[in-house]
Amino acid sequence: METHNPIISRLNAQQQAALARLWTVLPAMRLVGGVVRDLLAGRPIADIDLATPEPPTQVMERLQAHGIHVVATGLQHGTVTAVLEGIPYEITTLRCDVETDGRHAVVRWTQDWRQDAERRDFTINAMSVDQADELYDYFDGQADLAAGQVRFVGQAATRIEEDALRILRFFRFYGRYGQGEPDQQAMQAIASGAALLDGLSVERIWMELRRILTGPNVAAILHYMDQTGVLARILPEGRALARCLRLLDYGAPANAVLRLVGLSTDAPAVARRLKFSRAEAGQVRAFGQATPMPEPGMADDDLRRLLADEPYDVLEGRVWLHQAEQVRTPDENTAFAQLRQRLQHIAPPIFPVAGRDVVALGGQAGPEIGRVIGLVRQWWLDGGCRAGAEACRMQIKHLLGAKAEQS
Repeated sequence: METHNPIISRLNAQQQAALARLWTVLPAMRLVGGVVRDLLAGRPIADIDLATPEPPTQVMERLQAHGIHVVATGLQHGTVTAVLEGIPYEITTLRCDVETDGRHAVVRWTQDWRQDAERRDFTINAMSVDQADELYDYFDGQADLAAGQVRFVGQAATRIEEDALRILRFFRFYGRYGQGEPDQQAMQAIASGAALLDGLSVERIWMELRRILTGPNVAAILHYMDQTGVLARILPEGRALARCLRLLDYGAPANAVLRLVGLSTDAPAVARRLKFSRAEAGQVRAFGQATPMPEPGMADDDLRRLLADEPYDVLEGRVWLHQAEQVRTPDENTAFAQLRQRLQHIAPPIFPVAGRDVVALGGQAGPEIGRVIGLVRQWWLDGGCRAGAEACRMQIKHLLGAKAEQS
């Protein structure tokens, strides 16, 4: 325990009021983990996690007795969720590991705060704060946070053997909080234990990789992941690191799928193996198509035709990937940037007629409608997608009239 500048007061009034109410029920409870880390770092907080020595069933009973809505979100892991004014507060009973296998842990409840902190991954995530605003920092996490060091609690190799996902979490946290060279004990343990990643579920791997690819300092993190053999383990289909680094250097947006397509030599295979969502897999296919491909110097009508068939974000992604295929001169990079600006400022054209227009103008229901609409749409595309509804209807009349004359 140590004295320090106030921490709890950095929360907003609603959060402080909620905690004050929870502390009347669970006076030994503390703020733990990420909320403490981010309050100390002066960063926005996402969630407020709490820990307490009482077993989860007793926590639930106490909260319910005080009229607080509580949900049994993970009793087997010791976690319940108190809901105050619609805001969830996760409360987990102190734990220590009985057995670990690299993916799962068998735990038992404890009343020892240090034991609970010892099972956490990094020193910056192992701090806690009680209701008296006292900081408990058993492993110098505050100093590591200030120095930009991400260190494992205890022996790095042991922490990784307990849960191999901590390898990827190390890189994610280093990207957000690290400065200078990463901790060498951690890097050596990661290089030695990279094969343990093979035992993780593909869903967990993609969850962490997605966060890494959309987080800060991606280029440096990918370098470190490559050096330690981690990229080879999680992307065995093949890697195009240089292309991805150019993608980042040229300023591509923080789109995880786009960056993955840039990083992998066979992104569709990666998407299948890592069980991407249907939407993500669709993005992989769309970004990876070589045609139609916007090119610098294209006429506006050509770009309008592309936008009639593909969303702007898909075409933009293809432009970024095309640009990153090779090292570009400053003039070439400027041309690609101008191309994206032109695409962005062209309103996506919408074909202004449909099958009902063919029927209204005397067309016969059935295959005839599709044939006429297809011909009119091609005529509309050939004209740079500029013709309006009336002009398209006139073209429908022309085609229907020509069909009538032939019959």
